[in-house]
Amino acid sequence: MISRYPAIAADIAKLFAARDTHAVEVAVLQPADPFLDMAGEDLRRRIFLTESETGRTLCLRPEFTIPVCLDHIASQAGTPRRYSYLGEVFRQRREGGNEFFQAGIEDLGDRDTAAADARSLADAHALLTLALPGQALAVTLGDQTVFEAVLAALGLPRGWRMRLARAFGSAPMLEAALADLANPPRNSQLSGPVATLVLDGDVESLAAHIAGGMEEAGLSASAGRSPSDIARRLIEKAELRSVRLSNEAFSALKGFLAIDVPLNNAAQALESFASGAGLSLGAALDNFAARARAIETHGLPMADIRYDAAFGRPLDYYTGLVFEIAAKRVERPLAGGGRYDRLLTLLGAKTPIPGVGFSVWLDRIEALREKAK
Repeated sequence: MISRYPAIAADIAKLFAARDTHAVEVAVLQPADPFLDMAGEDLRRRIFLTESETGRTLCLRPEFTIPVCLDHIASQAGTPRRYSYLGEVFRQRREGGNEFFQAGIEDLGDRDTAAADARSLADAHALLTLALPGQALAVTLGDQTVFEAVLAALGLPRGWRMRLARAFGSAPMLEAALADLANPPRNSQLSGPVATLVLDGDVESLAAHIAGGMEEAGLSASAGRSPSDIARRLIEKAELRSVRLSNEAFSALKGFLAIDVPLNNAAQALESFASGAGLSLGAALDNFAARARAIETHGLPMADIRYDAAFGRPLDYYTGLVFEIAAKRVERPLAGGGRYDRLLTLLGAKTPIPGVGFSVWLDRIEALREKAK
């Protein structure tokens, strides 16, 4: 570890303590499978993998949310509970070093999701205001739950809803999915036994066939998606080719994704969209409005918070609110976060535990602090 400890670290620790969090440290070496299974395609490509003496696949800690959640489950701590952290993460990046510091808060177990979401956004905003006094900040907010409610209201089959939900947060993936939805590809590139197994929808046999092929080719099943995941995706793609969305429904979906308004106008914009499209968004819209009201109670500058219906973040575990905060006129975000209500169950929690959190890129913050001197 060669990165310099951030000069602002002590002030951040004081802020976290004042906000009723439990400071935690998690191991640098982590089991790789949770990240490979749940962290999203973009992060999977950037992880540094290694192997233990027993052959277990490990990785250098690429982020903190999954390790903090794993430690919470292992400790059998009660909830609600708020964890804070500040430490290095390790991942390949196009810009900057591969070792860099992140800080953040993971808020676990609060059943009042609107309040917890608003608090997470307020915590992130407070950290950036502390670290960058006088810096104008811009907040972009999205909502995976509202997006999925629109897909369900449009009558899309489950396979298409899953594909589009996975694409949420990646403009190229979403664009490709919408193109396929408008004009489903007719011809498959598959042939031989794979094509037969896909046509039969036989996940177990197809996964076994794929695993055998990977073994013959000397490929490790731990280096990417598992054979079962690949099999499910192949069968799902075949099923998706049989669906074509009506022009009316496709137009409504495109209209939804074009919504980009200040947060204090967003609930009304969603209501107008739903009414015009003849759709019912139900609890998703009610929860969205409740969160917007809760955010306002924190005294955040509402004019600087925008709701972008097409905005998501490239991590597979998000389930509701997603947000990023950036310095105005600076492209790269300084903070990002969101809600992940299914994550702890997938990681082994015996009962569902709702969660929401954020992290900040301290190297980007320090660069702006140096620039302001």
